[in-house]
Amino acid sequence: MAATLEDPRGAIGFRDPDSNLDEEEEDDTAAVLLSVLVQRGQLGLCFYDSGDSSLHYMVDSPDNYELHLLSRVIQEVRPHIILTSAKQERCLTQYLQQLGLEVGKQRLLSAHLPFLPPCISERDKMSYLSSCITFDSPLMLRAVGALLKCLDRRRVGVELEDSTVGVPILQFHAYTLKEVVYIDRDTYSVLQIFKSDLHPSVYKLQSGEKEGLSLYGILNRCKSKFGSKLLRQWFLRPTQDLAVLYRRQEVIRFFTSPRNSDVLNTLQASLRNIRNIPGVLRRMTLSSTKVTDWQCLYKTVYSAVCIRDSMRHLPQSIQLFWEISEKLSEDLHYVAALINRVVDFDASLEENRFTVKPNVDPAIDEKKRRMMGLSDFLTDVARRELEHLDSRISSCCVIYLPLIGFLLSVPRLPSMVEKEDFEMEGFEFMFLSDDRLHYRSQRTRELDSLLGDLHCDIRDMETAVMTQLQSAVLEKSNSLYQVLDLLAELDCLMAMSSASQEYSYSSPKLARHRTIAITQGRHPLLELCSPVFVANSFQSSESEGRIKVITGPNSSGKSIFLKQVGLIVFMALIGSDVPAKEAEVGLVDGIFTRMQSRESVSVGLSTFMIDLNQMALALNSSTGSSLVLIDEFGKGTNTVDGLSLLAASVSFWLKKPPVDVPHILLATNFHSLMQLGLLPTTGMLSFLTLETAVDRDELVFLYQLKEGICQSSYAANIAALAGLPTCLVHRAMEASEHYRTGKPIKRIDKASSDEQAKRCQSVVQKFLSLDLEDKDVDLQSFMKDELLPSAGELLNRR
Repeated sequence: MAATLEDPRGAIGFRDPDSNLDEEEEDDTAAVLLSVLVQRGQLGLCFYDSGDSSLHYMVDSPDNYELHLLSRVIQEVRPHIILTSAKQERCLTQYLQQLGLEVGKQRLLSAHLPFLPPCISERDKMSYLSSCITFDSPLMLRAVGALLKCLDRRRVGVELEDSTVGVPILQFHAYTLKEVVYIDRDTYSVLQIFKSDLHPSVYKLQSGEKEGLSLYGILNRCKSKFGSKLLRQWFLRPTQDLAVLYRRQEVIRFFTSPRNSDVLNTLQASLRNIRNIPGVLRRMTLSSTKVTDWQCLYKTVYSAVCIRDSMRHLPQSIQLFWEISEKLSEDLHYVAALINRVVDFDASLEENRFTVKPNVDPAIDEKKRRMMGLSDFLTDVARRELEHLDSRISSCCVIYLPLIGFLLSVPRLPSMVEKEDFEMEGFEFMFLSDDRLHYRSQRTRELDSLLGDLHCDIRDMETAVMTQLQSAVLEKSNSLYQVLDLLAELDCLMAMSSASQEYSYSSPKLARHRTIAITQGRHPLLELCSPVFVANSFQSSESEGRIKVITGPNSSGKSIFLKQVGLIVFMALIGSDVPAKEAEVGLVDGIFTRMQSRESVSVGLSTFMIDLNQMALALNSSTGSSLVLIDEFGKGTNTVDGLSLLAASVSFWLKKPPVDVPHILLATNFHSLMQLGLLPTTGMLSFLTLETAVDRDELVFLYQLKEGICQSSYAANIAALAGLPTCLVHRAMEASEHYRTGKPIKRIDKASSDEQAKRCQSVVQKFLSLDLEDKDVDLQSFMKDELLPSAGELLNRR
């Protein structure tokens, strides 16, 4: 099932010349095994380092057809062995996709993990593994399965041990390229960076997916399909590479200037004509080029030349403009001029085949002139044939059909019903089409022998010209591929410029420090849906206010603020302008979230367990340059346990050195977190709340962030706003007040315990006052009148 590539010299790559001898000896014994799968533009990989017995995995990521991303990984990891899947038939591949996924999970479950207790159940082991390694990347999981099998066969690092000893895995690490920001699938979902909506028609449920209200949806103003594809890759791989981000920002800054709006519109109009060049070139290599392919290629190359010429009049200090001006060579002009000189597009579309323009090939022109002279000649032949036809037939014509030849075509008479009626003496009936009868006569046979090859000759000669043209175009294929790379980038940046202008975004300042400062930030999606949006600022410095605890009533905007900060930081890391008056974003290496629970049938975990997994990932993987967004963690279990877990998590970060504390925004309704003093007092911790106002009994949300702690959840006011009955709300407030002050909560549907106690005390006092030695005392009457009614009443109340 797997093919293995080994470097016979050892490690793939180069040894560090500055390393000492001891390190070299360790490198000689350590081995790095890389397992990789590529499918439909996605790359999944993992590798095992026997030096520290660690397994590293990278979530499925898009890669281009030249596998640039994989090349960077190999250069960075320098594996000794590369494992990949062998080539299979399509049906077998589809089968192995699912089989390999399950096999990968089972091999992971049966792997030798010494840090886990030997008696751990499979379910608990799966729960633990799901907190260490994502199960949402099927290619990576299949790669894990292949790697574990290879480790087991080769017994890497345990060659001299007993056969029962498995290859140990002591650590799990999420691997990303050094300058790529880590963002998992849950974060993409909760921040609504992508959102696929099904087509409303039941006939297009499978094929009619479209982008819904999402960040990608509002920024994707690309005019070409390749621009949209590249923009999606940028979204999937936000970067910390300042050179890349500055390159994008300078183009966006140019096009967001109002004085350059005309240039923007002109270039975007030309980009509409950029089509699928790789597809056209592939069909050329297979000699299956269609007329529309030539039309698309000509429009693409011509538009690319126009864009290049326009770029030469723009500031060459902008790197992308200079590259388009210089790297789009004169080969494009040559290809455009050649196609325009050779291909007769009007005739090609009319005849639905490749047709050559006049003055390209004299031999073709001569044969076409002979064809053009046939019209009058064939009319004369038809006139003579009409003389030999039935007198009821008033007209006829001579036509030519490829592969059949010349035929006499006459209208069908009303009397011609059966096939026998079609027979005419001296004429051979061929077929009936559109109420016209087609015959072969002695004269048409003579035409076939004299002129029949003319059409075929012209087609063959034009096909030969097309083959020569294809060869000339394929020789310039490298120049054509450069068109896509550069113009797709230009398309993406102009798309983001258009969105920036329309939504009043600003260009963020980027630096290598660990500060995030946002002035009057806005949520890029909510502001499009809400008539009024209140902007809020955010400040997280190098050594102060790294952890912010946000309290406030439900629906006050806590979650929106968390997502708003996450989206603004994300937009800055793809080079886009951001929805804020001003923004300064230090480089972030990962965005982690615990904001929205999702059920996972494949893992079989509860909602709260998934919440814990998300929190565990943030606790274990975040660094001092990460952004962590936590919303209502702990509410999935009882109050005491949830509050304890939340307090312990925050304390875990606060105990770290300041340089290792991430930017953390934590929204919670656990007011006891502050009231009970569960968190230490430190400059790394600050408290924020969202303003509200109470007008009589009505709660008004102001959505304005300020320093401080919310003293009340205003649950009753929010319940009233939601439409709950007034009596129910008042009763809830009464019960809450009694619980808060420690008073007993009296039942309202039956007598209270105080009333029952008073009743019992009255009966007891009356009984004690009886003189049992007095002969006149009627004890039976007492029990009947006092004790039995009271007992009966108590029983009835129960």
